[in-house]
Amino acid sequence: MTIWRPAASIRVKVIGLVWREDALLAAEVMSDAGRVRGFRPLGGAIEFGETREAALSREFQEELGCGVVLLGAWMTVENIFQHEGMTGHEFIFAAAARLENEALYQQDEICFTESDGSPSIARWIVPGRLPQGMEIYPTGIGSVAAVS
Repeated sequence: MTIWRPAASIRVKVIGLVWREDALLAAEVMSDAGRVRGFRPLGGAIEFGETREAALSREFQEELGCGVVLLGAWMTVENIFQHEGMTGHEFIFAAAARLENEALYQQDEICFTESDGSPSIARWIVPGRLPQGMEIYPTGIGSVAAVS
């Protein structure tokens, strides 16, 4: 298991809000002890010179091996957070999206590999039905309604 810490700088990221009815596709966020502490929609860092659209497409291609289609307008979230005692700061561009690979909507669990080589699992989660003490990161993003 890779131990992750937030960068000591402001990061700019992109995430895709992919819905299956009332369930959001989100990857597990792990504690140092190896327990699931929450979930985060798929996406990642925007690279220098890359548009947010290109970054979203690249991230989904790298993580799930499929493209995405944007369904709505972008929203921006400033996220200042704590992870394992460390402060992180990021600006996140988020947009509703649809997976081009329809077969992924039939899988309850999707295993993939992060860019650092660590294994990860994405699940369809219903924001209002998470176990006690778990949340969707960044905080509040799970309340963004699905786009039909």
